[in-house]
Amino acid sequence: MTDFPRGRTAIVGAGTFGTGRAPGYSASDLAGIATARALAEAGLTLADVDGLFFCHGTDTLGGLSFAQYLGIQPKVTDNNRTGGSAFQTMVENAAYLLDAGAIDCALIAYGSNQASAAGKLVNTVQPNPYESPYRPMTPLTSYALAAQRYLHQYGARREQLGEVALAARAWAQLNPEAYARDPLSMDDYLGARPINDPFGKYDCCLVTDGGAAIVMTRTDRARDLKARPVRVLGAAAETSHREIMCMPDLTTTAARESGRRAYARAGISAADVDVVMVYDAFTINTVLFLEDLGFCPKGEGARFVEGGAIAPGGRLAVNTNGGGLSCTHPGMYGLFALIEAVRQLRGECGDRQVADAQVALAHGNGGVLSSQATVILAR
Repeated sequence: MTDFPRGRTAIVGAGTFGTGRAPGYSASDLAGIATARALAEAGLTLADVDGLFFCHGTDTLGGLSFAQYLGIQPKVTDNNRTGGSAFQTMVENAAYLLDAGAIDCALIAYGSNQASAAGKLVNTVQPNPYESPYRPMTPLTSYALAAQRYLHQYGARREQLGEVALAARAWAQLNPEAYARDPLSMDDYLGARPINDPFGKYDCCLVTDGGAAIVMTRTDRARDLKARPVRVLGAAAETSHREIMCMPDLTTTAARESGRRAYARAGISAADVDVVMVYDAFTINTVLFLEDLGFCPKGEGARFVEGGAIAPGGRLAVNTNGGGLSCTHPGMYGLFALIEAVRQLRGECGDRQVADAQVALAHGNGGVLSSQATVILAR
């Protein structure tokens, strides 16, 4: 594939703020402070931003609201709402626009204060008239359905899902920014409060506050900026359904296709990837995405993660910040996966740094395994 501007755009700034609890800050405050940090890292200012890509947890006109909050008048405003995959899709769209010369500097930002403001996941999705009579705990029940099918179809065990939770916690313990850093054992995992069979407490992502932002520009300009650029090699997205009842196969996601096209555009394969960031809203996500993105065969994911294989010191570095399970999950996590990939490629991750990381994959998931988007980055 030659349609994607391989390596011709780059991420030149990344910032986070309030990943955990940040009482007293609005969603825009959190995104705004993260934006200031990302721009400062790049050596740019708000005056440089002419492309705004923003997703707000509760404001459907969030792109307009945030432009006003920042005091900018961008040429392009994108308020894409595919859920947690929106930010990977924004990277793809920004790359095309930057390469075409339509914009010169793209800001991709997000903020949510759901934990301190509401104390729970804020669900803004309209109820499905076919599923709602059964009173599902959306989106939890949908993911539990996929997990139950996977366990049945491939003979997997809950302990193998537990390996995902334990690995995420082990990485989080190396990350000062992570929210959940207490020790977690398999006994803790198996003995935790049941939520929705087969899920217990530690199968489910955190509910936190948090803001995140990245800044992109063309690679030729990036070389003159303050921070080390991280090149965007490839990106692709695919949507397979909206409601879980319409998912073609509960054990295969559209990440198989988004990954295939992203690899083709980047000119690499899964074997070339050094660090992997997947959207782990639930433990089953990591298993499914590792399979669909080509790191192991279909049906082998549960065995692949056994024995600390994706934990620190394992065969594959996965979600090195602790992921949505143990680092942060302010409603939508996809942008935080991108930022951790950037930091790993820059060698900024301290005790959790993966040695000589050259290529990173950051994958986003939206809806109920509905929208999948894959970005491949290189140092």
